[in-house]
Amino acid sequence: MQVTDRKNGTDPAPSRVTAVVLAAGRSTRMAPVNKLTADYQGAALVRHAAEAALASRAAEVIVVVGHEAEAVREVLSGMGVRIAANPDYATGLASSVKAGIAAVGPDAAGAVILLGDMPGVTGDVVDALIGAFEKTGGGKICQPRYDGRPGNPVLWPRALFPEFDALSGDIGAKPLLARHKSDVLGVDVATDAIHMDIDAPADLGT
Repeated sequence: MQVTDRKNGTDPAPSRVTAVVLAAGRSTRMAPVNKLTADYQGAALVRHAAEAALASRAAEVIVVVGHEAEAVREVLSGMGVRIAANPDYATGLASSVKAGIAAVGPDAAGAVILLGDMPGVTGDVVDALIGAFEKTGGGKICQPRYDGRPGNPVLWPRALFPEFDALSGDIGAKPLLARHKSDVLGVDVATDAIHMDIDAPADLGT
């Protein structure tokens, strides 16, 4: 998909990066509420992450669903995203990361993985990662930084995709970041939203 540049109204060049939004979790700390479908500032929480991905230069947006999949699909209705099912979502975050990476098309040079509960992350953050990734020739893991602290989302080069198969549990891709720390490029961004997720009912503002 090609989107309009938010800054100057022109159509930016499309990238070869796929955006993967993780939205399969059980929200156990907010049960019985599914935070991803709960209202946050006028829209379902997960829509904010999907909209950020769609507003970026990502060539495609994939949303991984699992827990209450139909409800998540419903709140994403009408958005230009592709849905990837994760039947193993109950085993933890790693299963969703693997399902998302497995769904990335063969023409993608990399994938940026967004968490569905980080509504402050914008298309500008995603584009900063894509821009840095392109400047390195697609060979670096690109991670945003604010005030010297790394955060999410993270952009992964295709060369590392096979290593995702070994992930397990509820810690996502952190082992890969540790293993390849010399290949991580910190990308400075202008927002601390890369450190902030929705974790408790009070965070929804309700």
